[in-house]
Amino acid sequence: MKSVNFASISRRTFIYAFVVILFGILSFRLFQMQILNQESYEEKSADNSIKAVEQTPFRGVFYDRNLKVIVDNIPAYTLRITPADYDSKLNPLIDKIIGSDSGFVASILKKNRIYSKYVPIRIKRGIGFEVVSWLEENQENLPGVDFIVEMQRGYPTGIKGSHSFGYTKEISPNQLDKEKDYYIPGDYVGHNGIEKQYEKDLRGVKGFNYVLVNSKRKEIGKYKDGNEDKNSIKGKDLVLSYDADVQKVAEEQMIGKRGAIVAIEPKTGEILALVSAPDYDLNQFSYVTSREFLQQLYNNPDKPSFNRATMSLKPPGSTFKMLAAIAALDLGIIDENTTINCGGGFTFGRFFKCHGNHGSVNVVHAIEKSCNSFFYHLIYKIGLDKWKEYALKFGFNSETGIDIGEESEGFIPGEDYYIKRYGEKWPRSIMASLGIGQGEVSVTPLQLAKYVALIANDGSSYQPHIVKGYLDDKTKQIIPYKFPEIKTGIKKEVFDIVKEGMFLVVNGSGTATHIKMSDISISGKTGTAQNPHGKDHALFVCYAPSDNPQIAIAVVIENVGFGGTYAAPIAKAMIEAYLKKDSLKQKESNQTIAGVNLED
Repeated sequence: MKSVNFASISRRTFIYAFVVILFGILSFRLFQMQILNQESYEEKSADNSIKAVEQTPFRGVFYDRNLKVIVDNIPAYTLRITPADYDSKLNPLIDKIIGSDSGFVASILKKNRIYSKYVPIRIKRGIGFEVVSWLEENQENLPGVDFIVEMQRGYPTGIKGSHSFGYTKEISPNQLDKEKDYYIPGDYVGHNGIEKQYEKDLRGVKGFNYVLVNSKRKEIGKYKDGNEDKNSIKGKDLVLSYDADVQKVAEEQMIGKRGAIVAIEPKTGEILALVSAPDYDLNQFSYVTSREFLQQLYNNPDKPSFNRATMSLKPPGSTFKMLAAIAALDLGIIDENTTINCGGGFTFGRFFKCHGNHGSVNVVHAIEKSCNSFFYHLIYKIGLDKWKEYALKFGFNSETGIDIGEESEGFIPGEDYYIKRYGEKWPRSIMASLGIGQGEVSVTPLQLAKYVALIANDGSSYQPHIVKGYLDDKTKQIIPYKFPEIKTGIKKEVFDIVKEGMFLVVNGSGTATHIKMSDISISGKTGTAQNPHGKDHALFVCYAPSDNPQIAIAVVIENVGFGGTYAAPIAKAMIEAYLKKDSLKQKESNQTIAGVNLED
C-alpha cells in the first residue's frame, strides 16, 4: 500500500503562506481600528457609556395687549417608563397605581415599541402627588419607572379663548416621523389654534444632561462633571392683540347663545376679541382628557368645537347694503344726491317687498332706514360682476389669512356661476335678493368684521391677526410680527358718504337708535338674515368712536330674530368695555372699600 507524505514541501509552503496572510490581515485590521479609525471607535464607545437625559423647555405663555398673562404654565407630574430597564411583569401594578384600566400600560408600551428601548415613554400625565410619593418610596423595586415635572396649560384670567388659543396634544406617529429631529414619542405639540400656528416659537429648544451609564444602562455619574450639558431654552412668550377685558365681556355676552363675535382694531387689523358660541373648557385638554368629556363635546348638537367665527357661513343680510352703496358711488353710478323712490317694494319678474314705504331716498338715508327698494334697484345699475368685484376688494370669497388656521372662504356669486347653473338665460330676478345680502351670498363673521374695519378706516387696514409679536426676554420689548397691508383703492369721499348713513343708523332715525350713547358715538348697520330652517339670524356691524374708529365689531346670533334687537346691544357692551375701561374700573373701585362692595 502506498504511504501519504503529509510533510511534503508543497504542503508546508501552503501552510506557511496561509499563516503569513492571516497574520497580515489581522495586523492590518488592528492598525485600522487603533490608528486609522481611532476617533470613530472612540465616539461609538462613548455613545455606549453616555446617556443624554432630555430637558423639556418651558412653553411660551400668552399675554394680552396690555401684558396681562392669559395663558400660562402650571407644573404637573408625568410617569415614564424606559423599556430597556423595565420588567413588563410590573404592568398590572402600574395600571393599578395610576388608576388606569387593565392593559393600559401594556398598550402604551406596545404602541411605542418601534422606537429605541432606551427612550423613556410617557405613560400618564398629571399623576397625583400620592402616586409620586409612592414612586419615590418604592424606586428600588421599580426599574425603568420614573417621573418628571412638566408643565400643563393654565388660564389664570378665566378667559376661555376656546377657538383661538387652541390646545396641545401628544404628537401623532405621522408628525413624529416627519419631525423626529426635534420630537420624541410622547411629546406634546400644538394641535390647533395659536398653539399649533406658533408651535415652533412656543416650544423652545430642548436641553440635555449627559450622564455616564454602565453596561446595564444604570446611571453612575455625570459626564465630564456636567460641563457638556446643554440647558433648555424657554419658548417665546407671545403677545396677543386681544384685550382681556373685552374678550371676557364678549364671552359673557354669548353665554346661552349660538353665534360669533369678532372685534378688530381698524388701523392695524389686530383682533381685540373673538368668540364662537357655544364654546368649551380648554382646561379639559391640559393633560388627560376624559372620554366622557370628549363624548359630550362631539355629540353636542350645537357643535361647541366648531369655530363659528371663522367657519360658519351665513347671508349677511342688510349689513351688506354698504357694499352696493360703495360700488355704485365709486363707479360714479350714483352720488350722494341721487334718489330712488321706494313705494314699499320692487318688481322684477315678481314683487320684492321692502319693510317700509320710504318715498324718495338717497344713499345716506337708504342706509339709515335700511331701505330694501333702494338696493334692489341699485344692484341692477351696478351689474352683478361689478358688484362681485367690489366684494372681492373687501376680501369676501376668500380666506382672510387669520393666524389660527381653520377658515371658510364664503361665496360671492357672479354671472359665471348662474350661467353654469341655469344657462345663458339665467333668471335676473335673483340679483334683487343679492342687493340686500340674501340669496346665495354667504360670509363668515370674521369677514364681516374685516369689512366694517375697512369701512371705518377708509379702505385700508392689515390682514386680521391675533398675535402681535413676542416679548424679548432681555429687553422686555415686543418684537412685532409682520402682516400684509390691505388697500381697497376706493376713494375716501365714498367712505365719507357711506359712514354718514351708518352714523344715522344709531344716531338718527335708523334701526339701532336704542344703543345710542351720550359720550361715545357709534356708527353701525343692523342685519336680519333669513333662515329657512328656523328663526332669522341677527347681525350687527359697527365701529366706534365714529370720528376716530378704534374698534370695529361684527356680531352674529343664530336663530333669534332682528339684528337691532339681539346683536346690537352686545356690540354696545363690548364698546363700553373697550373705550370706557378706565371709567368703569374707577366706578368699580369707588363702589368697593376695603374689599367690600357697597352695592351688595
